[in-house]
Amino acid sequence: MTGLSSSPVAESTRSRPGPGPRTAAVLVFGASAAVLVVEIVALRLLAPYLGLTLETSTLVIGIALTAIALGSWLGGRIADQVDPLRLLAPALGVSGAVVALTPAVLRGVAEWARPLLILVAALTILVPGALLSAVTPLVTKVRLTSLAETGTVVGRLSGVGTAGSIVGTVLTGFVLLSRLPVSGILVGLGALLVVASLLVGGRLRGRSGAAPALALVLAAGGLAASVAPGGCDVETRYHCAEVVADPAREGGRTLVLDGVRHSYVDADDPTHLEFTYVKAVASVIDAAFPAGRPLTAHHLGGGGLTLPRYLAATRPGTRSVVSEIDDGVVRIDRERLGLRPQSGIEVRTEDGRLGLRRPATDALDLVVGDAFGGVSVPWHLTTVQALAEVRRVLAHDGLYVVNLIDHGEQAFAKAELATLREVFAYVSLLGEPVDIGLARTDAPAGGNLVAVASDSPTDLTAIQKALDARSTGWRTVTGRRLTTWTADAPVLTDDYAPVDQLLQPYATQHDR
Repeated sequence: MTGLSSSPVAESTRSRPGPGPRTAAVLVFGASAAVLVVEIVALRLLAPYLGLTLETSTLVIGIALTAIALGSWLGGRIADQVDPLRLLAPALGVSGAVVALTPAVLRGVAEWARPLLILVAALTILVPGALLSAVTPLVTKVRLTSLAETGTVVGRLSGVGTAGSIVGTVLTGFVLLSRLPVSGILVGLGALLVVASLLVGGRLRGRSGAAPALALVLAAGGLAASVAPGGCDVETRYHCAEVVADPAREGGRTLVLDGVRHSYVDADDPTHLEFTYVKAVASVIDAAFPAGRPLTAHHLGGGGLTLPRYLAATRPGTRSVVSEIDDGVVRIDRERLGLRPQSGIEVRTEDGRLGLRRPATDALDLVVGDAFGGVSVPWHLTTVQALAEVRRVLAHDGLYVVNLIDHGEQAFAKAELATLREVFAYVSLLGEPVDIGLARTDAPAGGNLVAVASDSPTDLTAIQKALDARSTGWRTVTGRRLTTWTADAPVLTDDYAPVDQLLQPYATQHDR
């Protein structure tokens, strides 16, 4: 007889106390899910130090895929040379220890040895990723007992591993990050892996005890499909971009990114402001600083550069530095939106948080926050640590003015106001009366809000007059009313900032 079932190798495999089919499936499922949890959370850990950029995402994904490939290849080779049962528990245990230590290690390196950050980050993803990816070929080797079932065993475990990866991705993005700090996720995952290592090691050595109950239950229902807009004028690295002409104004143009109106500019008249939130920001600036006084300003997010152009036109001598992450948008500004070389506006293609490191302490009169990924402020610009950097670069009488969007219960906006109040001495909020709790109505709240923060008092009466002069219909709220509005909203930190989860679904038209 020529079948594998009659060979000495097959007999040896059958005699070992290997995992049963269910235990094997749980091991492969859990290990594959853990790899994706580590990958996604690594993006959160690294964003404050490397920026939330395409390059950072590509780096993390590339390292994770390398780990999966390396672990699968080496795991398969080693399984043919060494008893796989001796390796399963160590693979789980070592990966768990590395995962649990990752938050402390990465943050320590970022603080004390920044040049080594990318190398250390790569290792903290590569080592556990490779060890966990090796679990699948190790388990597969143990479960193979005859050629007749090779396809079934390999196919089943491959499918189980893929399902685990899907669950790890969805569970992290939609559940874990909205409920747990980044460090808590990794430390908890590391602990689970170590416990699994002990249980697996004990069972495979023949000790008594039930198989580890590592069932991962996911209620994965109702994922809203993301429909990509069509008709792009330009496909940038981050956006589907369109430029729409305004038939009512010869020089008027609207910049639309991924179906959302991001900026309106009039190349012939930069003092013309179309969007209400831009009028509100301009009203704050005009009320806070003497007319015509040149300012030193930093803009987080560029878009159509409406406000830098406005400041250059109304306050000659103003120096505006703009951190715009998408170089494609900058090209549109120059080629389609009439941006001309002019003194006072410097656009840098960079992540906004990294750009904040450049200015000296107490160097700026104004920081304007208008950076968005889709309809949300990038989470790493919303935290106590990011706002502390804003406060560092502002002069004592300087202002931070930030555009926010939220809807429904406005949980994100309330959390960001609570975070601003954690950092700055004076904080106020501007918006439609219904949006800031000054009017009772059954209409759904939501849209643009503008927050103002500083370490010196702002003249809210002057700001209100400026808002009224532009017929915005907006009101201001601060003090006890703002405290009541924010209620018990959480303070956002680099370790816990579930911005995407706090945002409510929106159905009304708004200006980004």
